[in-house]
Amino acid sequence: MSPVSQKPARPPMSFGLRFGLSLGAVAVIVGLSLGGAWKGVVAVALAARPHAPDAALFDALSPAIRIHLFTALAALVLGGVLMTARKGRTFHRVAGWVWVSLVLATAGATLFITSLNHGRWSMLHLFTGWVLLVLPLAVMWAKRHDVARHRRTMMGLFYGGFALNLFIAMIPGRTLWLMFLG
Repeated sequence: MSPVSQKPARPPMSFGLRFGLSLGAVAVIVGLSLGGAWKGVVAVALAARPHAPDAALFDALSPAIRIHLFTALAALVLGGVLMTARKGRTFHRVAGWVWVSLVLATAGATLFITSLNHGRWSMLHLFTGWVLLVLPLAVMWAKRHDVARHRRTMMGLFYGGFALNLFIAMIPGRTLWLMFLG
């Protein structure tokens, strides 16, 4: 019997590299979907000037979009705090339940946002289905003390569900872009 040769273990890819590659992939997909319009989007992006939120624009939004924006931004901030805070303590558990509630409200509000697709759900609603399926699993894994699955799922929800969607929401011409940069 000959000894089995093993390949040397490849070091895991760092989080920063994975996140950067993910953002790059999203940028390529968005760029390809825009076709020839990408030049106009780039021109608008370069002309952006940060400013205080446009209250008149916010007031003109439907209640579902207002709830979605408010809960999504609150979940983004609280999620950032939770990612950096010490895990397993009382703060983590209480803030985690608040975060789960914010995420459920954010996802629930999207079910009533159909303006992108003429009164029907759009491809972005696939994120809603993903969140409504995965979030209860992440909570269940925390209750069962399956820390590795809980951590992986919550990080996926936060970085995939919020950071990635924030990138999509900040495309020039969309509501969040107009509210803060347009």
